[in-house]
Amino acid sequence: MLYVIPAAAAGVFAVAAVGDIRRRRIPNVLPMALVALGVVRLSLEAHPAAALYTITAAAAVFGGGILLFWRGLIGGGDVKLTAAAVLLLGYHALPGFLLAMSFCGLAVTLTMLIAARVLPRFAVAASAPTPTPADASARPTIPYGVAIAAAGILILLLQPPIPG
Repeated sequence: MLYVIPAAAAGVFAVAAVGDIRRRRIPNVLPMALVALGVVRLSLEAHPAAALYTITAAAAVFGGGILLFWRGLIGGGDVKLTAAAVLLLGYHALPGFLLAMSFCGLAVTLTMLIAARVLPRFAVAASAPTPTPADASARPTIPYGVAIAAAGILILLLQPPIPG
């Protein structure tokens, strides 16, 4: 039982990251799975105060995420995945998780920017059709679920196993 929850959570994070790369969508079932794993984890740790702090931290992250979503800065799936990750990881891991998520987000963003600059050059060199002006004006999106998932997995690896 020590490693079942972190292993399952890592799998959910990985599926969310791949889905966000492919479709720029994170299905609701994935954050819900993390919420379920987080509830099980909280019940196994049996610290009511820690559970309350964790739920409060997850709600605060969700509220802040909703504001960012409302302003069009992040996607709704990112909001749900981040809040579910906080519920799973615990309030004590919040600062490290947010820091790791920021650095992972920077890496994902830089990778996307470099790919947007480099890949069109290869397409032109291979005599591929050039993008139309409508394609060029499309707003690029960043699969931030990758950063959330990477940070979640990193923090899971750094946490001690659940007693039990």
